[in-house]
Amino acid sequence: MEQEIENNNNKKLDTPDEILLAALRLFAKKGFFNTSLTDIAKEAGIKTTSGVYQHFKNKQTIAAALYANIIDSLSISIDDIRRCNKKPSEQLREVVGLLFRLAQDAPDIIEFLFVIKLSEFLPDEKPLIETAPFIKIIKIIQAGIKAEEIKNMDPMMVYTLFFGIINHTLVMAVSGNLTKSVDSYQSPAWLAAWHAIHKK
Repeated sequence: MEQEIENNNNKKLDTPDEILLAALRLFAKKGFFNTSLTDIAKEAGIKTTSGVYQHFKNKQTIAAALYANIIDSLSISIDDIRRCNKKPSEQLREVVGLLFRLAQDAPDIIEFLFVIKLSEFLPDEKPLIETAPFIKIIKIIQAGIKAEEIKNMDPMMVYTLFFGIINHTLVMAVSGNLTKSVDSYQSPAWLAAWHAIHKK
């Protein structure tokens, strides 16, 4: 998505990835409804909205493509985490690390996923909890319950307790409501979230 293509004049070409990145920044900053196609074109360095229409039918298709790209990337990352870590507790810790790295390096993605109400403009898309990466997280939790690392509770309740702490910390951090750098909250958030679900 971050690929840049330049023409002979060293100006960026009108690529879908540039449009998606521009839209992500604007949706996170202004919200979906307060962002126009003209805003997106300007942010992407495109002279007119016709350059956007060459790649996307409308603003909603931009948002849908953005959502799909982020979900696909998260899903691949979680697959990698599950392959590289045997214990469910280690997998969960790495998922938390992934989310905190995103919050540090790409806070607009956290804003897009956890702050903006996606259902208001993408009503036909699955809610986050029903997408592949989050289904995989539920499977990690189920494996943790089976391995007796996690309390024997409804997996969705475990998810709620654990990610309620993690996600709220991330949102508070990217929204500027916490005073330190995002990564400084990773360890205390992990400890609090793990304490809530850990089978002692």
